[in-house]
Amino acid sequence: MADLSKTMPGTSGGRERLASDLSGPKGGRRMTIAIVGPFQSGKTTLLESILARTGALQRPGNVSDGTSAGDASAQARQHAMSVEPNMATVEYLADHFTFIDCPGSIEFLHDMRAVLPLCDAAIVVCEADARKIPALQVILHALEDLRLPRFLFLNKIDVATARVRETLALLQPASRLPLLLRQIPIWRNGLATGYLDLASERAYIYRDHAESARMDLPSDELIREKEARFTMLERLADYDDAIMAALIDETEPPKERVFADLAQELREGHVVPVLIGASLKGNGITRLLKALRHETPGLEATLQRLSLKPDAQPLAQVIRTIHTAHGGKLSVARVLAGSFSDGDTVAISGGKDERIAGLSRLLGQGLMRVTTAKAGDCVAFGRLDSAMTSAAIGVAKSHPSPAVPIVSPMPVMATMVHAVDRRDDVKLSAAAQKLADEDPALIVEQASDGGAMVMRGQGEMHLRIVIERIQQRFGIPITQAKVAVAYRETIRDHVGARGRHKKQSGGHGQFGDCVLHVEPLERGAGITFHDKVTGGAVPRQYVPAVEEGARAALLRGPLGFPVVDVAVTLTDGTYHSVDSSDMAFQIAGKLAVDEALPKARPVLLEPVLAVEITVPSDGLAKASQLVSARRGQILGYAAREDWSGWEMLQALIPEGEMDGLIIELRSATAGVGSFTQRFDHLAEVNGKMAEHVVLERKRQAA
Repeated sequence: MADLSKTMPGTSGGRERLASDLSGPKGGRRMTIAIVGPFQSGKTTLLESILARTGALQRPGNVSDGTSAGDASAQARQHAMSVEPNMATVEYLADHFTFIDCPGSIEFLHDMRAVLPLCDAAIVVCEADARKIPALQVILHALEDLRLPRFLFLNKIDVATARVRETLALLQPASRLPLLLRQIPIWRNGLATGYLDLASERAYIYRDHAESARMDLPSDELIREKEARFTMLERLADYDDAIMAALIDETEPPKERVFADLAQELREGHVVPVLIGASLKGNGITRLLKALRHETPGLEATLQRLSLKPDAQPLAQVIRTIHTAHGGKLSVARVLAGSFSDGDTVAISGGKDERIAGLSRLLGQGLMRVTTAKAGDCVAFGRLDSAMTSAAIGVAKSHPSPAVPIVSPMPVMATMVHAVDRRDDVKLSAAAQKLADEDPALIVEQASDGGAMVMRGQGEMHLRIVIERIQQRFGIPITQAKVAVAYRETIRDHVGARGRHKKQSGGHGQFGDCVLHVEPLERGAGITFHDKVTGGAVPRQYVPAVEEGARAALLRGPLGFPVVDVAVTLTDGTYHSVDSSDMAFQIAGKLAVDEALPKARPVLLEPVLAVEITVPSDGLAKASQLVSARRGQILGYAAREDWSGWEMLQALIPEGEMDGLIIELRSATAGVGSFTQRFDHLAEVNGKMAEHVVLERKRQAA
């Protein structure tokens, strides 16, 4: 990410400006609002307009020319997309808001899932684009599962060609809750020049990068306004008998009652209010802010949703971890109860007691120091080294638990990396650990051969960003390679062999002699060793050495892979009272197995994975083709439970065929297809494919 030591935009201080008087407005509410939506729907631009409208920025930056306060990391600007949550805390009409702009790409939705549970509400940014409906559905379902109140902000109204009602009909299948239209545009010559507010029955004309101006209700819009308002009131009447009675009596319900109902239905999760605007021009921003201020439930409702008591001891939960170039580790957290001050000693769940080394608000990449963080605030805690993302921060010597557990998604793609210069191996390991600390969806492992690092993540772009950060942020040149498939081998026949090790080099010699029987076992049985020696042909103290030698031989069979599912039985042997030793019998055991395996008709085994693919219904045929083209066996289909228009496909696919599957699957499903996988069994590989795998293994070993 970009250097957080830069001065916060809109301030004139140095690196960090101490602002003890900025701990929050006296008496105002402290709310945290997530900004979510499909990729390229305009979320970051909306945040920019909000920052300008609330006075946090003198003027809005622009995402396309790299001047935005959000998306300021090198990778975000390089790829023109959000690759991490961006946060900004502002004050508006005495209330204190932290907005968190979450990435919209499916590969970075894990960041959104870590943020959402601790927010008070969400703004879902979308547009009239049928291609983005599946992605919108994924996001809305995540909000619905959390019971998080949400507004839908219909963006880019300035370039819309479809009528708003048509757009709502397009978007409604993505939401389990009814979409409640709160505004309709005023059209002039095919362009939206303003809007009619259905709750207040007022008309406004848009002004670029300024508040909309009040205007008289156009006479030619009266019929449209009355029809749209009646539709809105009908929906509210489903939950309010007083409004229902007013509609039946054909009387106008009091506006105060309408506004109260709008807030109540949002908070109780009955409807999703829909507001319109154009974030690039700053249209509709003030009305959105006022709706958030008056209708969004605050921290108390969030605590109730999380089953927490408002009067609990001080508690915060980490929603993001940042390692800065010069300022050390920052743990960005939402304070859920009590307060924290700079210098306090706190307890970390899963960690230890540590001292807070600074508290800061964030505005994009900028930091502003504060002395105290109160309930509802979102702040960065400085240098809490043991605090991981989703960890709880509590009072010293306590054992705090996270308010809500955050489960990282299963990886769907992997790559193997090497440092170009082996002297950078230690630096690479440290860099990877920091990135995994920041990104819980990144899994870093040591390759089975111990010579490389395997990184597993959520897709091609996710792993590409990780690689770029290692090279650009940490300055470590690396190379990539495919992750090796965990091939194994076994045998088909029963074979006996003798291993004899005899060496005389002056003084005591070495002598070990054993006869072993090797036979196949059923798949998944593993490796067994049995001692059936009689008459003391091999003294008991040497039997473990024979077993150790036999198991060492099975680590690499004649085809070049570990051997599995075999039984080794010691049946006979001889020894020397002086020259026999553990080492001699260990070597003899290995020699016997090495001799037996090639004669036992070795066969190559490949891992087969049980894969469950989830796709929109119109992508099911393509997903089936992808499975068949990868030697997969389709086991069945099922409708995705509680997901309208989605299907699930169960299949068995060889691990060697999984490379790049997620790329093709997402290409065929507007970027939303995904899968889970687990090891199922080992299957025999024969013919030319087996020959190719064995030859490639020999080439690598040469």
